Amino acid sequence: MPSDVQPVSPDAVPAKPFAVRKARTRFFGLTFDECIRVFFGGNAFVAVIVLALITFFLFREGSAFFGQNRESLRVYRQAGLEYIDIIRQQEADHTALTRYLFAIRMKVVATLREERGAVIQADLEAAKNAVQQLAGAEGGATSTTLVSARARLAEAQKADAALGASINGELAVFDTFAERYSDTVLPVRGLVSDLGEIATGIKSRYIENEDYKVARSQFIQAGKQGEADAIQLREIDFKTEVAAITGILPAYQQINGEFTAALQETVRELPVLPVASLQPRLDRFKVLTQDYVAMFPGIEARLKAWDPLTPVTWSKSFSSFIFGREWLTASFWQDWYGVVPLFVGSLVISLIALIIAVPLGVCAAIYINQVAGPREQKLVKPAIEFISAIPSVVLGFFGIAVLGQTLRALSQFESLSWIPGFPYSERLNALTAGVLLALIAVPTIFTLAEDAINNVPRAFKEASFALGASRLQTIVRIVVPAALSGIVSAVLLGLGRVMGETMVVLLCAGNRIAIPDFTAGLAVAVQPVHTMTGIIAQEMGEVARGGIHYRALFVVGLVLFFIALLLNYLAQKIVRKYRISVG
Repeated sequence: MPSDVQPVSPDAVPAKPFAVRKARTRFFGLTFDECIRVFFGGNAFVAVIVLALITFFLFREGSAFFGQNRESLRVYRQAGLEYIDIIRQQEADHTALTRYLFAIRMKVVATLREERGAVIQADLEAAKNAVQQLAGAEGGATSTTLVSARARLAEAQKADAALGASINGELAVFDTFAERYSDTVLPVRGLVSDLGEIATGIKSRYIENEDYKVARSQFIQAGKQGEADAIQLREIDFKTEVAAITGILPAYQQINGEFTAALQETVRELPVLPVASLQPRLDRFKVLTQDYVAMFPGIEARLKAWDPLTPVTWSKSFSSFIFGREWLTASFWQDWYGVVPLFVGSLVISLIALIIAVPLGVCAAIYINQVAGPREQKLVKPAIEFISAIPSVVLGFFGIAVLGQTLRALSQFESLSWIPGFPYSERLNALTAGVLLALIAVPTIFTLAEDAINNVPRAFKEASFALGASRLQTIVRIVVPAALSGIVSAVLLGLGRVMGETMVVLLCAGNRIAIPDFTAGLAVAVQPVHTMTGIIAQEMGEVARGGIHYRALFVVGLVLFFIALLLNYLAQKIVRKYRISVG
């Protein structure tokens, strides 16, 4: 045995490494390393739990809506309201044709004033401005000067009134024609009014009886049998009650025949407009009226085939929400919960916001990452990201007080009249909300796009420079295509941020619950709209818990929830599928 080797005692305990000694320390049965992994890795677990709770809560509160909506549609049908709405639609179509006539008249008046009253209008505006300036001057104008200016204003106003009277005189025949056409629907309107009173009475008695049932049940549960017995329940026999409505079919057919004859007689000879270029519109009106009359046999056939006892299917309850074009609540006639106008409003505002935010956010990210110097990066990047820290309600106030008024004032400039929709009068509309939402979306798009560009391998740029490409060529042909998946993901997440915004759209979008008029083209951007987030914030505090309106708002929340999930899923899918491998 070598002399430098010491013998080992059998009783000696070998020293253990530090890691082994440390492993003996346990918390709740877990080692120190396992505790660290659980602590930091538990975020994903917590996120899944929170997501599951939100989903469960939304489904729990909203799932009963479709059953309640089905019951509402059943009462709507069995009370005869659906039957009357078939006739009411006929009346509504006639009203639309009457508005078409009114639009023709307005166009004629505007054209004649433009042709004959340009000088008069200029004199009137000049006289108004002169009076305002002289009246507001502090001693700068003598009384004689002011009196003279007012006299010129009176003369201009008299000339303008004379022009208006002359135009109205030329349109006297047209006005008589329009009045006759408008009055043709009066018998149908009167019939609808009488039937409506009967149907709403049936519905009211049914609702009152259902309320008595609930009250009686509550008294029984409270042990107050005497009070429960005092409540008299009166079941509604819908078939017998509705017979009073369906029995008017022969009378309606007679009225419809007279209505048809009156319409055809009225449009047989159209008046001649003083503006020849607008006469084709009146000829078009005659064709529209003929098409309208051709629909009458179909209306009568629908009334004959209508059956109040036809069951309302679950698909009808579902489709009336998903494809419904009306959101109408607290109506004496019938409440409708259609998400289409709210979804379209959200979509229009989001598209406006993205049209503005995507170029600004992506171009700013490219500039800061590829072109700007260190000083610019330290100044611009925090400034853009700070926008996301501004409360949305503050931006909403800014939109009401400043942006909306400024955009409307800009739209009045004649030099900007080439822009679709300019000039406009509604201060709060989709454009105002869209511009503010673009401001909110820019930080999200900028930050994520800048990160995507920053992750492009340095070797790609160096190879491009080595081949003689300029900086601009490298950015356009190498850097941006390589980071395109991340940029698209940034845009989708920005869209999700915009779709989920509440306060800005509630304050600045105008809150008109109607599908925008897309026949106006790009001018649709200046129309007031309502959104899914805005309707929840506006109406949730006013509804009774557990009612159909309450449930409908939760279903709208479910739609928003799944839209957000879909956008996030698409963003992650794009990043994973088109990610460039460095190796």
